[in-house]
Amino acid sequence: MQTKVAIIGGSGLYDIEGLQNPKWVDVDSPWGAPSDAILTGELGGVDVAFLPRHGRGHMHSPSTVPYRANIDALKRLGCTDVISVSACGSFREDMAPGDFVIVSDFIDRTFAREKSFFGTGCVAHVSVAHPVCARLGDAVELAARAAGVTIHRGGTYLAMEGPQFSSLAESKLYREVWGCDVIGMTNMPEAKLAREAELCYASVAMITDYDSWHPDHGSVDISDINSTLGANSKAAKSMVVDIAARLGQTHEACPRGCDRALDFAIMTAPEARDPALLAKLDAVAGRVL
Repeated sequence: MQTKVAIIGGSGLYDIEGLQNPKWVDVDSPWGAPSDAILTGELGGVDVAFLPRHGRGHMHSPSTVPYRANIDALKRLGCTDVISVSACGSFREDMAPGDFVIVSDFIDRTFAREKSFFGTGCVAHVSVAHPVCARLGDAVELAARAAGVTIHRGGTYLAMEGPQFSSLAESKLYREVWGCDVIGMTNMPEAKLAREAELCYASVAMITDYDSWHPDHGSVDISDINSTLGANSKAAKSMVVDIAARLGQTHEACPRGCDRALDFAIMTAPEARDPALLAKLDAVAGRVL
């Protein structure tokens, strides 16, 4: 299978520089309109699709991002791998603003979002015990180091609903009791949906602040965040260019089985499945349906 790398850009990352044959394309999805048109092209001979998560101009809040439409649209374009890039706060002194974290796990505290492609008429359960792809993480780590980024491999990402930032009590709970490393608003249900769509997924969290737990910061200042975002986005663009080349043109079977997540996931008997829902699942689950 030919590699096609999807880059989902978060706050501060609304385009990709250096693409050969760039073209913005509209993708129709039965799950609604994606966040924006998708920028397609090539980097180092590898097909790339870039989707600004919040839309150009930052039109979507974390709660209104059309996560299902985004993942479905990328799958329809033939993407095999998804690199998520997003802004986050840090719960650790050694993970400082300007650093990047390759996320290894999530705690999902979102509550106002549709979190699955499946439901009444076609029930499925996929494993997200290991929600990110280690193979993609390796490529991201090498690319980040080559771009001169201070990178941390591994960390638990607390996904909050937002759009408000954490209270001090919440920040202390997530840091001191739950042992989380970073906090953000957009990687869930994105990672879960990518797994349902059998896409390898890796998350790069770009640290902009220390959340509200830090005694020398006290609260999250949006002006400071915007300043750090600018520097982070430049580093992210450099990193993304290198990731595609490291993955190469040929997509091998995922050693973790990300691309076979639906093998035994669907529980509903064939005769009981809802034809309307099956039609919507043609891209996401067509391999097993």
